Amino acid sequence: MSNPNIDVLNDVTTTLIDSQKGYKKVSEIASDSYALRGKFMERETERNALIAAFQQRVSDLGGEPTTSGGIGGAMHRAWTDFTTLFQKDEKAALEAVDDGEDHLADKIESKMKTEGLDTATIELLGRALTSAREGERFADLLTDH
Repeated sequence: MSNPNIDVLNDVTTTLIDSQKGYKKVSEIASDSYALRGKFMERETERNALIAAFQQRVSDLGGEPTTSGGIGGAMHRAWTDFTTLFQKDEKAALEAVDDGEDHLADKIESKMKTEGLDTATIELLGRALTSAREGERFADLLTDH
């Protein structure tokens, strides 16, 4: 029988991995701006910590943690690569971050409604949701200027 905690954690981990890779990609795009690049790298490090926490929780529950992102994330990064060929600017990178964070937040909110989740899983999802919302605010703040 499937464990809803493991299923939800692994599903969200896939998207967290995509977002971590996205932050890595946009930090490369923003290489001309040291301050902005540093912020992207901080967010990437934060995502790495969340991924590790999610994977550890899945292991603690007796599951096999996911270790790769999804096809949608790969496609989003390819789109980011494509757009930056024509727009080698931070605005395109920030819009990609904003879109990715919005997708992550929506996914987490949806998964939090899954029946049978334990307190530890809900707390981890809450941490990830907070991180996604902070990422959205970060991108919005920078694109407004």
